[in-house]
This record gives sequence, structure tokens and C-alpha cells, in this order.
Amino acid sequence: MSNATPPGWYPDVNMPGAERWWDGTAWTGHTRPAAVTHPMALPLPAASRVSAPGGGRTTRTVAVAGAALAVVAAVVTGFVVLGTDGGGGATGQRPAPGTTAPRPAPTGTGRSAAPSPDDGPRVLVDQLNGVTLRVPEGWEKPENTLDDASTMRTVGSYTCPGDSGSNCYHGTVTVRTASGGLTSMEALADEDIRRAADAAYEENSAGDPVHGGIRSHEVLASESVSVAGRTGHLVRWRVTTGKGPGGYVQSLVFPSAVGSETPVVVRFAFDAGRDELPLSLMDTITEGIRPLGDSATSGGVGSTVGPS
Repeated sequence: MSNATPPGWYPDVNMPGAERWWDGTAWTGHTRPAAVTHPMALPLPAASRVSAPGGGRTTRTVAVAGAALAVVAAVVTGFVVLGTDGGGGATGQRPAPGTTAPRPAPTGTGRSAAPSPDDGPRVLVDQLNGVTLRVPEGWEKPENTLDDASTMRTVGSYTCPGDSGSNCYHGTVTVRTASGGLTSMEALADEDIRRAADAAYEENSAGDPVHGGIRSHEVLASESVSVAGRTGHLVRWRVTTGKGPGGYVQSLVFPSAVGSETPVVVRFAFDAGRDELPLSLMDTITEGIRPLGDSATSGGVGSTVGPS
């Protein structure tokens, strides 16, 4: 819809001093401290500076009354425009089933509504999780995918070596928010790696079987790693499939640098036997992950990434 409010950070009416992420259709559980602003001091209306006969009490009374009315008007306006946090946030009243969540007011505080300065053809930007990834040569950023995640993949598809007749890609990297109640980066990576393997080589997001299913796997790595200045954990498997050459999957988990620092999951899936997809490329992509807006960092986003 052309009049829909774009995804972004907007003031949370139920959490003063905080912003909540609006995903374009509903409120999410992601929050962060609101940016500190310093409003300009406005001069009093001329009428409030005129002294009434008999003393200065009228001047002060008019000024105080005007300020009080301004505060009340601002509060009422904010309540009417923003309403309750009805789109599924952690606070506020949720809308009744089947009803439409209220749109946040386009106040200009949703920083992600404007194009990101980091955005470009060689940069994958995930505004919700606050990270950017360098897009390798020979890869693309698809506009639409069946998976609800920020995605980059190798250019050109092929028919999956299974029974579905669906399309597969030799290399895929996705970024998503971690789910579940676990807080340990290692535990989250251990839990996610099987999901990553199933999504890449068992069945796709549409439920179609691919690669003839997974027959076995070998753990190649499980280690702590520094990502975007945060300590995370990665788990890497070598997967053997019923059809085709199989491949390599990796789950990388680390705390987000924004909001409530909800863990971020980056999944890798590389088909085996591809010269353009060495395992070192997983490491190169991992090293190139940066917080949103940190493109000036040495080796940051926007640089060319190729097989090494």
C-alpha cells in the first residue's frame, strides 16, 4: 500500500524514552532507548509579556497557563496519533484477532524509513538487527524470497537434486533474529545449526524436499568468534545428502549492537565441490560483518569480497 508507514524505529507510547520497531505491518518486541533531543526554547506569546494593571501576576499566570495547555495538547495528540502498542509489542493492549494494527505516526523519528547511507549493490543491510554484510562477487541481493530473512545468494539457480523440481542456489547467506528463550550464544548456535541444515538440504521454506534429504553430518567447528565487536559463537557442519554433492552449513550467533541486543543469527549454506565457494569465504563474510553505520571501519562494508 502506498500510504503504509515504512518499517522503522518509532516512539513507544507505553515506554517513555524508548523506541519500538515497526515492521511495516505490526509492532515487534524490539526496543531501544530513544535518541536524546534538545528542543529549542520558544519565546512566550506577546500577550503573556504584557503586565496587567496592578502587578505582574497576570503575566506569570498567562505564561504558566499557556505552557500547561501546550503540554496537555501534546499529550492528547500523542495518544490519539500513536494509540496503544497494539501490534504485538511487549507492552500495551493487543488488537482483537482479525483487526488491523494501528500504523505509527510518520514523525520522522523512524531512522530506517530513509535510505541507509550504507546501502548499495555490494552491501546487504539488515536494519532490524543493525548489521551490514559485504556481498561477494557473483552474488546478488534478491528483492523477494520465500524466507522472511535478509538474504544474499549466488547468481543463477539450478534445479534441486531432489524430487520437488524447485530451484536451489549454490551459496546462500541469511540474517534473522534468534528465536527461543536461550541466551547463551553457544547454545543458540547449537540449536540453530540443525534448522540451518534442514532448511538448506532437507526441505526448503515452501516445504518442498530438496537434495534427497540429509543422510549424515560431521561437525567441523564449534568455536567462539568476534563479530562486529561482539563475542559470538559459530557451529559448522559438513552435510551428506541422499542426492547431489551435499554441502556445508554454518550458524553464527552474536548479540545485536542495537536495541535490547537480541541475538542475531547468520546462516550459511554452501554446496560442496564448488571452487567459487571455499570454506574460507564463510570466514571472510563473517569478518566483514559490521554494525549499521560503521562503513568507515577498515575492511568494512562496501569492499569487494571474492573467494580466498
